[in-house]
Amino acid sequence: MDDMRAALHDSYGPPEVLYEARVPVPELRPGEVLVRVHALSVNGGELYGRAGRARLVTGSRFPLRTGMDFAGEIARVDGGVKGLHEGDRVWGLLGRRFGSAAEYVAVRPRQLSYAPANVSLVEAASLPAGTTAITALETKARLKAGERLLVRGAAGGVGSVAVQLGKALGAQVTGLAGGKNLDFVRELGADAAFDYRTTVPDDLGPFDVVLDTVGTEHRAFRRLLAPGGRMVSIAFDIDHPAASLSCLLASTVHGPRRVRFFSGNPKHDLFAKLATYVESGAIRPVVDTVHELSDIAAAHRALEAGGVRGKHVVRVV
Repeated sequence: MDDMRAALHDSYGPPEVLYEARVPVPELRPGEVLVRVHALSVNGGELYGRAGRARLVTGSRFPLRTGMDFAGEIARVDGGVKGLHEGDRVWGLLGRRFGSAAEYVAVRPRQLSYAPANVSLVEAASLPAGTTAITALETKARLKAGERLLVRGAAGGVGSVAVQLGKALGAQVTGLAGGKNLDFVRELGADAAFDYRTTVPDDLGPFDVVLDTVGTEHRAFRRLLAPGGRMVSIAFDIDHPAASLSCLLASTVHGPRRVRFFSGNPKHDLFAKLATYVESGAIRPVVDTVHELSDIAAAHRALEAGGVRGKHVVRVV
């Protein structure tokens, strides 16, 4: 096992810059495990990385890799690792780097947990973004039963899990999504769903918690918070980053309705908690389309086109 298939790009640009090639299999360092990747999902951060909108982080030492999360099975274990064995079904995240769109990844045990036993690994690959929903609603917002929750981007990868999690926590859930996805959002458990194109913020509210996965109009949605309300944002306006980030930073300090902003980098415990939710039936995977690794460009194109229901998944095995 000297080399493997992986998705690469030799320049920044549209989805078409992505291609499949053969690269060396990662060498295990002390304390790591080698995971044979069955599938991964496509996330917004990868689109920005591929397009060159995060080049301060990704740099320009081409070829560059893509892919952040993974679901698969352990292929090899360093002798110093305890509690994990070849053949274990696992899922996780590489952290703040790309490269999971490949047949194998080398990671530390803290970056993964056992995958839920009641779904396939392809289905499981649609769910790692659910760790962001858990952090947003449970840790940052401390959502309580009976509270009113608004989810912006309710049909997307994080939003579709947040709707389900909000209901599991006993909240009254309202979702904002595209008009074609409103029935889908209600099927996830939302008590109400509205078309974001035809609904202005002033027509909504008040809410105890607002989860924003979109990154625009922060001030308008912040005004919907009831006294004691909390807004959590996991995105900022990539087209107007300075103004968007300034608004977010100011709102974390000033005023009674503060906005919590964070960028997720989940570890073992959070993936284990998500697996428990999935195995209990409270959260189910939502796969929009399964793409092959050789056609990963199509998965990027589809996510950029919008209107996604859950996740676009790339199958490797």
